Amino acid sequence: MKRIIYTTILGLTLMCSSCSDFLEDQVPQGTISDEQLKDPAYVDNLVISAYAVWITAEDINSSFSMWNYDVRSDDAYKGGNGTEDGDVFHALDVSQGIMTTAWNISDMWQRLYNCISRVNTALQLLEQVDGTNYSLKQERIAEMRFLRGHGHFLLKRLYKQIVFANDANLSPEEYNYLSNTTYTNDEGWQQIADDFLFAYENLPVKQAEKGRPAKAAAAAYLAKTYLYKAYHQDNAGSHEVTGISSEDLLQVVKYTENAIMSAGGCALEPDFHSNFRPEPQYENGPESLWAMQYSMNDGTNNGNCNWSYGLIVPNIPGVTDGGCDFYKPSQNLVNAFRTDAAGHPVFDSFNSKDYDSQSDYADPRLFLTVGMPGFPYAFNKKYMMDESTTWSRSNGLYGYYVTLKQNVDPDGGYLIKGSWWGSPMNRIVLRYADVLLMRAEALIQLNDGRINEAIGLINQVRNRARQSTSSISDYELEYGVRFNVQPYAGTYPQQDALKLLKFERRVEMAMESERFFDLVRWGEAAEVLNKFYAEEANDCTIYSNALFTKNKNEYLPIPFAQMSASNGNYTQNCGGW
Repeated sequence: MKRIIYTTILGLTLMCSSCSDFLEDQVPQGTISDEQLKDPAYVDNLVISAYAVWITAEDINSSFSMWNYDVRSDDAYKGGNGTEDGDVFHALDVSQGIMTTAWNISDMWQRLYNCISRVNTALQLLEQVDGTNYSLKQERIAEMRFLRGHGHFLLKRLYKQIVFANDANLSPEEYNYLSNTTYTNDEGWQQIADDFLFAYENLPVKQAEKGRPAKAAAAAYLAKTYLYKAYHQDNAGSHEVTGISSEDLLQVVKYTENAIMSAGGCALEPDFHSNFRPEPQYENGPESLWAMQYSMNDGTNNGNCNWSYGLIVPNIPGVTDGGCDFYKPSQNLVNAFRTDAAGHPVFDSFNSKDYDSQSDYADPRLFLTVGMPGFPYAFNKKYMMDESTTWSRSNGLYGYYVTLKQNVDPDGGYLIKGSWWGSPMNRIVLRYADVLLMRAEALIQLNDGRINEAIGLINQVRNRARQSTSSISDYELEYGVRFNVQPYAGTYPQQDALKLLKFERRVEMAMESERFFDLVRWGEAAEVLNKFYAEEANDCTIYSNALFTKNKNEYLPIPFAQMSASNGNYTQNCGGW
């Protein structure tokens, strides 16, 4: 018997031929026998394809890092050359005018389901392979389920009511009748957790090939899923947090145990900046639990680079001509790095004044996260930042700050010009500092006598920040800045401990596209962002009409095209889209 293998995900048909482009409609050029399908070498090719799509299926407008969608947070402005430059992202920036027909709403949905389709194609074949002839069968299935969990996790944070393509053996016709309300919100998170649990139980402690997830990565992602699941949002008519599940929080604690992480060799990098350097010796370090692997000088025209940050590069004349200057750090974020004389955040009043490098104390992570006028861009004194169009294509409309975590030194040999700018620097998806802070959050919310342990975890992150000055060791003497970040001492009641935790997540994970999703998880998005809009409107007309509508803007709408093609099986998110 002969067969043609293909998979349809929500109306997107992907032909699985080794020479086909997954974005193009292809006519089958041949058939594959049952015996060929069972060949482990053939199955391995499909597994590799499922990994590769995470590099090839994203672009500058739809980055799987989610920077394009984090412009909704108080960490960042959209940037670019004014509000009409990337107007659909301006709509996200101000939470107004978001359309279900906008291309950026539909595009990410399609791209992520493309990735899940690749996984399911591999899983369909893996399940048919004789395990006696393929010792890696269970491990490869675990890797694919990890990738599928990753895809569904990103989709659920964006759209909430999503379709779960968890059956690799569904026919194309059956996919057409899937519903996005088969599961409650809580049950949907459990679907994702089940994939990561299988991965955790079947992945090795160590992987020889760096791009493959190991047990600690699965544990971390499982914990992250349960952390989101813990904040219940099961009222179909709202996105409000109706309760916090102790049972789910205990799962977070279980899968962030030090025994799991230490067995995998996980630890904080001695220097925070090492997580965001392109040199090979800094990649896949102890803090990188799982990362997208990019490369250069690999025989391809421009290298297997990360082109999805191409819009973030500033427009340096004669150097990065064509840099588009998107995803710019906000003044609010810069102010959040201010510290008091005790080396602690200026919590409730951090935004009462703008950070002044000559008079204010600051957390050193500020200078490793944000490029600012008066300081060298990407730590290269050849490119001193100032208030000019080099550092703001919008002539200051979005300010003059530049994100540093995604950008690299233009002279370092790691910035590559292709269709736009790219870099071979890995993008860390799961970072050990995130694991420590997830565990701390769970312990604080449980409030069962372990808040001191949680404060100790936060202090691990803060103590690392104190010593992260190798790249900026001369900033105090040469630029007059005053570093001051200190651990917390004493005991704290639950609400005060939560304040410490939430502030630490912001400054540690700043510009890594976590902030908006944190605010939604905590149920604080409307309150925080409307306050941000009001404060920004005093100096910036962009936000004069901005308004975050509670129980609407926490999630993107289900794309119009998907609703139309769903045979009535999809339900739109609440909010009157």
